[in-house]
Amino acid sequence: MAKVLALSDRVVETIYSAGIRERFSDVDLLLSCGDLPYSYLEYVVTMLSVPAFYVHGNHDRPEYIGQDGLLEEPGGWVNVDGRVVQVGSLLIAGLEGSPRYQPRGKYQYTEAEFRWKVLRLVPWLLMNRVFYGRYLDILITHAPPRGIHDGDDLTHRGFAALRWLLDRFPPRYLLHGHKHVYRPQATRTRYRETVVINVYPAALLDIESGLRSGVR
Repeated sequence: MAKVLALSDRVVETIYSAGIRERFSDVDLLLSCGDLPYSYLEYVVTMLSVPAFYVHGNHDRPEYIGQDGLLEEPGGWVNVDGRVVQVGSLLIAGLEGSPRYQPRGKYQYTEAEFRWKVLRLVPWLLMNRVFYGRYLDILITHAPPRGIHDGDDLTHRGFAALRWLLDRFPPRYLLHGHKHVYRPQATRTRYRETVVINVYPAALLDIESGLRSGVR
């Protein structure tokens, strides 16, 4: 039974602290859905020393860290955008980015561009089905699927291509960020065979029984 700490969009002080090892000693896996400082991610993986996988969010940028220079990616983490990886018995994939709202915005995609990213993942999902009897255990994204936890504005609108993927190649879980939650609203939704979870800003997940608790 894997225990996952998923992070997205906002630094959590109780995680970015000396007590992280004691509080999260039972975590087996780290996942990041984007828009977090790379130094924060490096701290978490250094302190917990477990496998860590991430995708980029639309606000991800290189980070200057004093005399050490420019941090262009979070050390100790593996980028799974457009890839499938196997961690123990878990099949994990990722899709980065948000809807495009700036002409040259990094990690931003039109619906057509994102649909192409989804289609390139399909052969891997079909092979998983043949060899493992399922498409995926966990898909991590930055943006949510269209109509699930998304917003009305272009920046926070979900991708229709993700909804298409859930209809045809459902993972057990889809974890996303991007949509900040400031008032009581749904952050965990079952859509057909998939449990969709907005992990903002952090969540503990037991993949056998679903969301254990939020982390604030």
